Amino acid sequence: MFKLDHLAVACTDLKAGTAAVEAALGIKMQAGGQHDRFGTHNTLLGLGDVYLEVIALDPAVARVRPTWFGLDLFEGPPRLANWICQADDFAPHAAVTGPVHALTRGDLDWQITVPRDGSLPFDGGFPTLIQWAPDTHHPAARLPDSGLRLTRFEVHHPAADILRDIVPIADERVHFVSGAFEFRAHFEGADGERELR
Repeated sequence: MFKLDHLAVACTDLKAGTAAVEAALGIKMQAGGQHDRFGTHNTLLGLGDVYLEVIALDPAVARVRPTWFGLDLFEGPPRLANWICQADDFAPHAAVTGPVHALTRGDLDWQITVPRDGSLPFDGGFPTLIQWAPDTHHPAARLPDSGLRLTRFEVHHPAADILRDIVPIADERVHFVSGAFEFRAHFEGADGERELR
């Protein structure tokens, strides 16, 4: 079974993307870091058992390969563009997710699936898969608690019925909805309900 790990908001400029998410959620994002292998950088937000990242290409890092999360082709305003799930075994899903990459940053150590062309399976409808090393302290546990909680995550997709069958996740917050592709994330906090798309 998959376990929801985190959500990713893609943007063309990290500062602007972070500001947009902060305005939408009414909360301050935390500094993240760089991913030199894929030429990206991010900011983060703790949501209890999961977390949110805002991610963009890092203009200070030269890229020699397609990057991840579909960022090479990303354009337009900041928006939810990917969801990442923990998986015990990548092999059964390799035909969809592509190869596995081993990455480290500081004391974080993980493996993640990234298609060879940097695209997202089913345009992002099928999650990116991740495994954290056993001795890695998960980012959601090390981030300050924002007080926000994810209450519902919707994957809107023309192939929602197929995705529902091939994504083995048992999380009452995750819903597949037939329609034009988009993500909708609903949150609840001290100031009431918030939404990201």
